[in-house]
Amino acid sequence: MPQRKLDVVLDSVKRLMRMGATANLVNLLQKQHPADLAHLFSELADKERQSAFTLLAERNTKLAMEALSELGPEAGAALLRERTAEEIVKLAQELPSDDAAALIDYLPEELSAPVLELLQKRPAGGDVGDLLEYAEQTAGRIMNPKVFALAEDMTASEAITALQGSRDVEVVFYLYVIDARRHLVGVVSLRRLLLVSPETPLKRIMTTDLISVRADMDQEEVARLVASYNLLAIPVVDEENKLVGVITVDDVIDVIKDEATEDVYRLAGVASDDRVFSRASESLRKRLPWLLINLATAFLAASVVGLFKGTIDKVVALAIYMPVVAGMGGNAATQTLTVIVRGIALGELTWSNSRKALLKEAAVGVGNGVACGAIGALVAWLFSSDPMLGGILAMAMIINMFVAATAGTLIPLMLRAIKVDPALASSVFITTLTDVFGFLSFLGLAKLFLSHLRQSG
Repeated sequence: MPQRKLDVVLDSVKRLMRMGATANLVNLLQKQHPADLAHLFSELADKERQSAFTLLAERNTKLAMEALSELGPEAGAALLRERTAEEIVKLAQELPSDDAAALIDYLPEELSAPVLELLQKRPAGGDVGDLLEYAEQTAGRIMNPKVFALAEDMTASEAITALQGSRDVEVVFYLYVIDARRHLVGVVSLRRLLLVSPETPLKRIMTTDLISVRADMDQEEVARLVASYNLLAIPVVDEENKLVGVITVDDVIDVIKDEATEDVYRLAGVASDDRVFSRASESLRKRLPWLLINLATAFLAASVVGLFKGTIDKVVALAIYMPVVAGMGGNAATQTLTVIVRGIALGELTWSNSRKALLKEAAVGVGNGVACGAIGALVAWLFSSDPMLGGILAMAMIINMFVAATAGTLIPLMLRAIKVDPALASSVFITTLTDVFGFLSFLGLAKLFLSHLRQSG
């Protein structure tokens, strides 16, 4: 729904809630798409959101839970925390197993344990518990175990009949073919199935060269495969190549969105679950540690400045331009870091082709340094009437931008090699390096050419 219409609906929802017009409010909510309902819930205050969800759940449980799933597992779980385990189990059964597992995973331990225990006693309820046995951010955690599969000895006619009788399964994009021991042996397209004669066995028309993923594969790698091969779904197998589930493109889109958000947050030293309307105390707890680390590294840069106190005393103008060198280096490093971390995340950049990336980024760094340094030198000359100071500023910017580009390429690669998330830790090291080398190059060159500079009073 266009944003303008959503705003109108949101105003109507708030007005109806103030008026206490429950029947009209429920009717309005039931006319909305689950994704639009999720947007409406996110715009309401906590009490209003809880009230609106409760009303909708009483009249249309399936729609309410679909909206909760669209809202996201963390926010969705927050709306369930005040309910009993029995109520949550009843609501969770309206969702596919993977979506229900995501919600339950965000419930407090004292609530999720009885919920899982009750689910185990219900038909197909054990699927949720089985999914939660897989590690977080793996294919097994996000797959739907209710996958439609056909025996390889089936005929096309039998397969069509089985497909027509299927109900409680994920949307069928591909027909997966298994042997007697449930090993994944092939895939048949719906088009191919409808074009062959009814008596044709599936094993004669299936494609055996198919792409599958292990249940323990990282979800980001799964998303990369789906995007690379333009798949609508991808089968999940265990260590024995037995079919255990399927991941559809809608799940992959969520993974891509979440992973991109996580990378952006981590580049800024922010926890991936920190949100605009998170409690101030939670945001403080999540952000402060990284700021304290940056504070410690800032003192390291300050100590470098202290080494040249005598030089600064003689040429006070140096203090004016120091932040320019460090700041430009930091900005250049952020550009390089963003490109490199994203290249690593997409699988474009590895150790084997890192040399090419390093040479390219180094050339860009030097080029940026020359261009920005020339402009900076001209400005410093005009304002300080000292061409030598302008030349030192230009040389320092070239050096620091080269360091920024080189470090912005190598540090993420080295962190990845030692199994540390490059998005999480790179920015701390890069900031320190550009500050230290920026001050060191600028003040070091100033000290070297001190006799040629216009000295203070």
